[in-house]
This record gives sequence, C-alpha cells and structure tokens, in this order.
Amino acid sequence: MDIDEKIKKIEDEIQKTPYNKATSHHIGKLKAKISKLKEESLQRKSSGTKGKGFHVKKSGDSTAVLVGFPSVGKSTLLNELTNAESKVGAYQFTTLDIVPGIMEYRGAKIQIFDIPGIITGASGGKGRGKEILSVARTADLIIIVLDVFNPQHLDIILRELRDIGIRPNENKPDVTVRRKKLGGVQVSSTEELTHLDEATIRSIINEYGMHNADVLIRGDVTMDQFIDALENNRSYVPAIVLLNKVDLVDESYLKELKKTIPNFIPISADKKFNIDYLKDQIFENLNLIRVYLKPQGKKADFEEPLIIKKGSTVLDVCGKLHREFVKNFRHAKIWGDSVKFPGQKIGPDHILEDKDVLRIILKK
Repeated sequence: MDIDEKIKKIEDEIQKTPYNKATSHHIGKLKAKISKLKEESLQRKSSGTKGKGFHVKKSGDSTAVLVGFPSVGKSTLLNELTNAESKVGAYQFTTLDIVPGIMEYRGAKIQIFDIPGIITGASGGKGRGKEILSVARTADLIIIVLDVFNPQHLDIILRELRDIGIRPNENKPDVTVRRKKLGGVQVSSTEELTHLDEATIRSIINEYGMHNADVLIRGDVTMDQFIDALENNRSYVPAIVLLNKVDLVDESYLKELKKTIPNFIPISADKKFNIDYLKDQIFENLNLIRVYLKPQGKKADFEEPLIIKKGSTVLDVCGKLHREFVKNFRHAKIWGDSVKFPGQKIGPDHILEDKDVLRIILKK
C-alpha cells in the first residue's frame, strides 16, 4: 500500500469515527499519522525532483506571490502592478516559468512573482505543482487570484496550500514541547483548552515518539494547530483574495458572492479597475512602514525612505544600516507619531511608526 492509499484509509476511518470526548484521543492519533505520512510523501517527492525546481532570486523590501488557476489573469495583473513583461494569452498555462516584477509603491520596492497556474492535486506534484507552491512558502504575502466565474476555486487553492504546509492568515500556535528522560507527559496551559484534553495531547505526542515531555500551551489551540506545532515546519503567511474580471458581472452577482467570500477585493486587471486600491492593500498587508533618516546637521531624506516591518525598533534600523551603528549606538531622536513631542530622545528598544523621522547619534 503506497502513502496516498494509507492516507485515504486513515481519512476514511476519521470520517466514520463519531467525534466526542471518548474518541478525541484516537482521532488525534490518526490525524498525527496523516500529518507524518503527508510530510514523508512531500520529502520523497522533493528528493525525486532535484535539479528541476524553480530558482527564485529575491530582491526588494518584501516578496508577494500570485497564486491561482490557469487563465485567471495573473500575467495581466503582474504587468499592471509592476515593471514585468509577463506573457499574456487567453489560453491555459501561458506562464510556464516564474516571472518576477518589482512594484514600487510608497517608497517600497515589492517583488511580485507570477507563478504558473496551479491545478487540483498540485500539492501532490501534479503539473509541477509542488515546486510551484513551494515559492509561496517563503513569500511575505500570498495573493490568491480568482476568476469571477469560478469562485469555488478558492477552497481548492486553500486546500493545496495547506497540504504543502502553508497556513494562510493563521498565527503560529504558541506551543513548547521539551523532551525529558523520565516522568511521562506533563501538560500545562495558560488558559482553558476547549479543543484538546490531556489524553489527546499524550496520544498525539506518543505518535511522534515522545513518551516523556513537558508541554506548555499558550492559547486555546486546536488539535490541528497542536500537530502543526509538533511538525515545526509550517509556513504562516498572510494572504489576500482577489476576484478578477468583475467588469463582466453586475453588482448583484458580487453581492451574492460576498455571502461565501466576505473579504475579496474586486478588480479587473484588463480594465485597470481598482488597481491603486489593490497596491494600497498589498502594502498594508505586508506590514511595511516608512522611516525617513535625518543625518546630523542635514535635512531629512523624504525622497528615499527606509522600508521596515511594522513593530521594528530603532536597533533593528541600526542593524539594517550597518553593524557599526549597533555597536556604537548612543541614543536617537525622533520626530513623528511614535513620540510625545518632536525631537524626543529615545533608546534602542523604541518601536517606530510610519513616517517617523529618525536621527541616530553614535558614540564618538
């Protein structure tokens, strides 16, 4: 029996097992087995496709990837957003390689990849899908592009992304597991666990070959999230959903769609509709902010901001500029929303906000 058949057999068993407190530890064990088998399958397929992968060279301040079925308009969209020249054609599989482009917006250089259209079964290797989807694992943002007449493709795309270890719009579960030699499995949590009990946790951990461990769970994690934490190779990437070719339908059609896909962004790449709003949303979802540097005795450089992640500190900026700035940092002064008054003197751990003006003072 091959791996796919084993997975199918276990999935059937889960379907037939009624879920309740008495069976949750058994279902947890079965789900852990499936997760391990899927990982084993991916590893085997990876080793069998050496030398055939897509080589992606990253540049710019952040990376986004366009994911969708063939002929949804990704190439046209890339050409509208960036300086790329991606081949455009009204037939399937126009893009046969990964095409990068740079979107310059609010002073940021955002690299956007147009990857070949995925198909059902892509995560299992169909249509070189595994290699294609692997590009999304390391992206800072996934842009899911749907054809307005095929919104049902969203469920398929999300499933394919999950099957390759990507968790769109999910936070990494805060789970710490420390192996020990004796003492069994000890579980502690910071809040009440409504999806897991100790028997289920032990059952899952045993499946991973651990019989003695201290488990600390912060937050009310689900069974699947706990298994993800044990695998420790999941990719947590923000995602946005676009509905392309909306110029071909009326408002009532879109209103009906919002009942099943509430947060889509309507666009028409061909008619250039809503592209500026989309650029704004890409920037916002990448969690980027602009910081203007003010060298001593000079005016602030408002032409070329330094692009950093939201939540970055002054010391993070120093590290991005040069290691000497970290080594010789004395203090800094800021003009902007992150301080109480203009030119406030602050330390290395101060968190910056968008459009802050920063002057770094070094030790002499």
